[in-house]
Amino acid sequence: MSHSIQPPAMQPTFRKEVAVGPEELMQRIRQRIKNPDLRGLVASAGYCVDLHIPPDQQRFWSPHLNVHISSRPGGSELLGRFSPRPEIWTMFMAIYFVAAFFVFVAAIYGYVQWFLGEVPWALVVIPILALVIALLHIASLAGQRLSSDQMAMLRDRFDALLSSALQDS
Repeated sequence: MSHSIQPPAMQPTFRKEVAVGPEELMQRIRQRIKNPDLRGLVASAGYCVDLHIPPDQQRFWSPHLNVHISSRPGGSELLGRFSPRPEIWTMFMAIYFVAAFFVFVAAIYGYVQWFLGEVPWALVVIPILALVIALLHIASLAGQRLSSDQMAMLRDRFDALLSSALQDS
């Protein structure tokens, strides 16, 4: 079963409701995860299930899928979120943070220069860093587009896992 992924967005998500409670659903999923075919590709902790791309198929932009299971009347709600691998996500967030920090510093320094009657050359840094942030965002959207096949593969793997877990109902 193939799923079309929505247009690029930061961490695309999907929701699904099932008629099985979270505790029972997680117990069933954990039983299925013990299958040798899923070893190293699916992990669970608490009410979360993580699906990964096999190491030999990983690319820089390879995603992972995190599904959080919560209670709702009459069953469970599943919230799935695609995101870059944690180390890539951390790198991008660190770059965003550093760029935003220096925008703030440049704005303050430029204001002080202007207030003292000097040429506020530090303000030139702000559009440069804004461009860096925009380019990072474009790169992340391009990476997401490049990994759409792997996102579909993860979603299909999760749907098969869920379908198998729900067969006992």
